[in-house]
Amino acid sequence: MTHMKTDPAVSTSATDALIAQPIPAARLDEIRSRGADDLGNPVETVAATGDGEPLRCCLRYAVAGEAIALISYSPGGQGVWREVGPVYVHADGCPGPTTTSLPQELRGGPRVLRAYRPDGSMNYEQNTLVPEGEDIEDELRRLLRGPDVSKVHVRTVLPQCYLFSVTMNTGEQPPTD
Repeated sequence: MTHMKTDPAVSTSATDALIAQPIPAARLDEIRSRGADDLGNPVETVAATGDGEPLRCCLRYAVAGEAIALISYSPGGQGVWREVGPVYVHADGCPGPTTTSLPQELRGGPRVLRAYRPDGSMNYEQNTLVPEGEDIEDELRRLLRGPDVSKVHVRTVLPQCYLFSVTMNTGEQPPTD
């Protein structure tokens, strides 16, 4: 795993804009209407404590009292690369984030940035730890400008929980999870 570099990565145009991707709303609507996640766990509504429950549907922290659910989710990958883990989402429908920019509330370290190749395999050599208090943007740009990274999963450090995916606008349609 690489530790964060200190080289600044500067955005030069809209074509290298970072695109933050939440869990797709259609996929969450399907899980909610089914009443069970992809592993068969029931979707159970609880009131958020407001103590750091990151919502993967709208890429912000839950406010105390909001109706949320903890579900199992796999952010993509096939075969051995498919991982499933717990994620918080709104229990009811959610319009998602208002922008594709990096979410302000979730962009600070500590974070693990997991790099993935165009074929969906993990690029272990490029996985990066962003320390406490550091912003993830420069490291995301560095990774996504590399020749063998097409997507980065932003994750928490200790439990390694998936937060969101990031791609870079190259003028093509971004991959979805």
